[in-house]
Amino acid sequence: MRLPGRYDGVARPIVTYGSNPVLHRRCADVTSFDRELRHLVLDMFASMQEADGVGLAANQIGVDARVFVIDCPDALGNDVVGYVVNPVLTVLEPVEGEPEVERTEEGCLSVPGPYAELDRAFRARVDGVDVHGDPTSIEATGMAARCLQHEVDHLDGTVYVDRLDAELREKLLAEAAGPQGDLPA
Repeated sequence: MRLPGRYDGVARPIVTYGSNPVLHRRCADVTSFDRELRHLVLDMFASMQEADGVGLAANQIGVDARVFVIDCPDALGNDVVGYVVNPVLTVLEPVEGEPEVERTEEGCLSVPGPYAELDRAFRARVDGVDVHGDPTSIEATGMAARCLQHEVDHLDGTVYVDRLDAELREKLLAEAAGPQGDLPA
């Protein structure tokens, strides 16, 4: 679902791994479809753009709400731009010779810097509602499908590094923390 003036919001700081419990638990379902929700979505697009990201979940800016935004290319290079409130993820079967799973590098604004290879479904769909409570969905392939899965993971309290083995996760978190070690574990 596209939102007119989607980058007119105010960029908010990105929550980093371990710094706020909202990043590590399931987010609350949205029940109020009001002006505040519309402003949240606008701020999320602005925050994503400011951070040079391709997707952003509400908890990544400290908000406990099941909302994400996306601006990411699909497998054919077409931009997939939109947002979903209260998303439900469905991993879809491949179509006409597509792979079922794609292994490629994944990163995260909440773990700034490092990337790691991770398997994700090549094709996925997210169903939910828009800021008015009307049904909406996004179906995508390739990187955009990866982004849909990544953002729904966030809303379920899972950061991509949580899907990695403990040794690699610790290495990436240390890399993201930098020499000062200011990223909590």
